[in-house]
Amino acid sequence: MDITRGGPADVPTILHMLDDAQDWLASQGRTGQWGTEHFSGVPAAVERFTAYATTSTLWLATVDGQAAGVIVTSTTPVDYVPPVAEPEHYVLLLVTARAFTGRGVGAALLDHALTEARAAGVGLVRVDCYDGDDHRLVAYYEQQGFTSLGTFTARDGTWPGRVLGQRV
Repeated sequence: MDITRGGPADVPTILHMLDDAQDWLASQGRTGQWGTEHFSGVPAAVERFTAYATTSTLWLATVDGQAAGVIVTSTTPVDYVPPVAEPEHYVLLLVTARAFTGRGVGAALLDHALTEARAAGVGLVRVDCYDGDDHRLVAYYEQQGFTSLGTFTARDGTWPGRVLGQRV
């Protein structure tokens, strides 16, 4: 697996991964996280991910030349999560291409983000995720060494979330 710096040209790849993941979640009856309308068909979502790719740090994982996953980090959290009183790297997005799930792509990207934070002298990496349905996403981050820092609701109180962090 190779992990290289990405940018705005990777937005179509990100949207494709997100749409595929969304289809998979919907096929499992798990629409609470991202709903059913593809991100690629929502102009505001396309704008959001384009802004992420332009103003944040994007890393793309590839396996045998195929896009396998992406992580986007920032030095500031999303607007619905309170900031902390110290420098941090905040994971804005982590997604693995469906063809590569279960192969350690997400873990490798998170490890890369932790290494980047450490190299920058930043002692905290935080991430937020969906905390509804079966809580599998929270459990995944905990398995990656993150600990719960609290819960929140977004989207007018309809989207349960959890913030997790890891010291580096």
